[in-house]
Amino acid sequence: MPDNLWPFVPSPRVIDVARAEGRTLYLSNGDTILDASGGAIISNIGHGRREVAEASAASMERMSYAIPPFSTPERTRLVERLRRYWLPPHLTRVWLASGGSEAMDAACKIALQHFYAKGETRRTKIIGRDISYHGTTALTLAVGGHVARKAGFESVLPDVLRAPTPYALRSPLGRNHPDFDIAAAQALEDVILAAGPDTVAAFVCEPITGSSGGAIMPGPRYWPMVQEICARHGVLIVSDEVMVGFGRTGTRFAAEHFDLKADIMVAGKGLAAGYAPICGVFATDAVVAPLAEKGMAPMFYTYSGHPASCAAADKVLEIMEREGLVARSAEKGEALRERLHAALGQHPNVAEIRGQGLFFGFEIVADRDTLEMFPVKAAMTQRIVAEGLKESVYFYSGGTGAVRDIVCIGPAFTVSDSELDQIAEALKRAIDRAVS
Repeated sequence: MPDNLWPFVPSPRVIDVARAEGRTLYLSNGDTILDASGGAIISNIGHGRREVAEASAASMERMSYAIPPFSTPERTRLVERLRRYWLPPHLTRVWLASGGSEAMDAACKIALQHFYAKGETRRTKIIGRDISYHGTTALTLAVGGHVARKAGFESVLPDVLRAPTPYALRSPLGRNHPDFDIAAAQALEDVILAAGPDTVAAFVCEPITGSSGGAIMPGPRYWPMVQEICARHGVLIVSDEVMVGFGRTGTRFAAEHFDLKADIMVAGKGLAAGYAPICGVFATDAVVAPLAEKGMAPMFYTYSGHPASCAAADKVLEIMEREGLVARSAEKGEALRERLHAALGQHPNVAEIRGQGLFFGFEIVADRDTLEMFPVKAAMTQRIVAEGLKESVYFYSGGTGAVRDIVCIGPAFTVSDSELDQIAEALKRAIDRAVS
């Protein structure tokens, strides 16, 4: 085994990054890479913002740590900013974790606690979707539909019900069938009815599917139908916006594209834009009221709402507001869409370009007409990422194992037009070389 100090399992694909500035990664050997994916679709404001570092450092000088239930100036300022400018009006309660997996785990448990506190103790079932990813805890792995990441853990994962993701390209009704969204929503109700509506606590979902499916768009009628179905059967909607929240899709949250009003929403990557580990769980008063009445607070994690992380997140959101970066995400997203369709819209191995704002996914296939996939052993996504690095551009790999050969793009909202040109051109060359 190679004598690598990092990562835990040695890998030949490790990139030695010495520093980063803006959208550029500077390697220890002097090379540079344009980060077309914002790391893991997280670096919304770019690297090197001194005022974020200064805000976090000032917090650490005042205190290193405060137990999560305590109030601190940093926590108060962040919650006030979130409620004043960012959160939908119906989401009034804020709970903070260190990352998406923790936050999604907590959101699912809050949904279960809600019904336990109300005395509806039969509501213990959670419904997830077949193409999804919600984290790496046992519960979130079980709720998610990421087959590859469950491998080896099946014996310890709880049972979770499964509904289909609205997937126009590969709809059971046929490719891009006009009623694909209606069929997916009706299938969710079928799952609820089969399980027994009074046994289902929550439906866990992504408004726009993240990297697991490569920005799968739900169609216009899916979310209105799903909201009506869940309301009629008393099922909470837990919306996972860890990847697509905080401006990534050109609105504050992806739910705004569909008038989705979830009971619980989780959003985190863009909250501190990679400067600090933090993720928010946001809920309605109606969700929290039974817990408050019974004195049942969700258990915190040691580093939940860490003061320095809250300070960093508050400053990141201030920058986003000051520089109009949500609107810029929408504007540059349309500019990127034009470039991507010009370069790849008719490519014989690109089945679909999909996405919103500055989040795009590409489904790579052996045959565009039949949607035949490349063999698993071809490892097409890894090939394309590797070829992109030869072009000095980093793309993000996606897929679930069952859904594969997905490539994602999600640059910082500060990306320039010349960098958008570079991204589109590099991706075309990377795909051409990988498939040949």
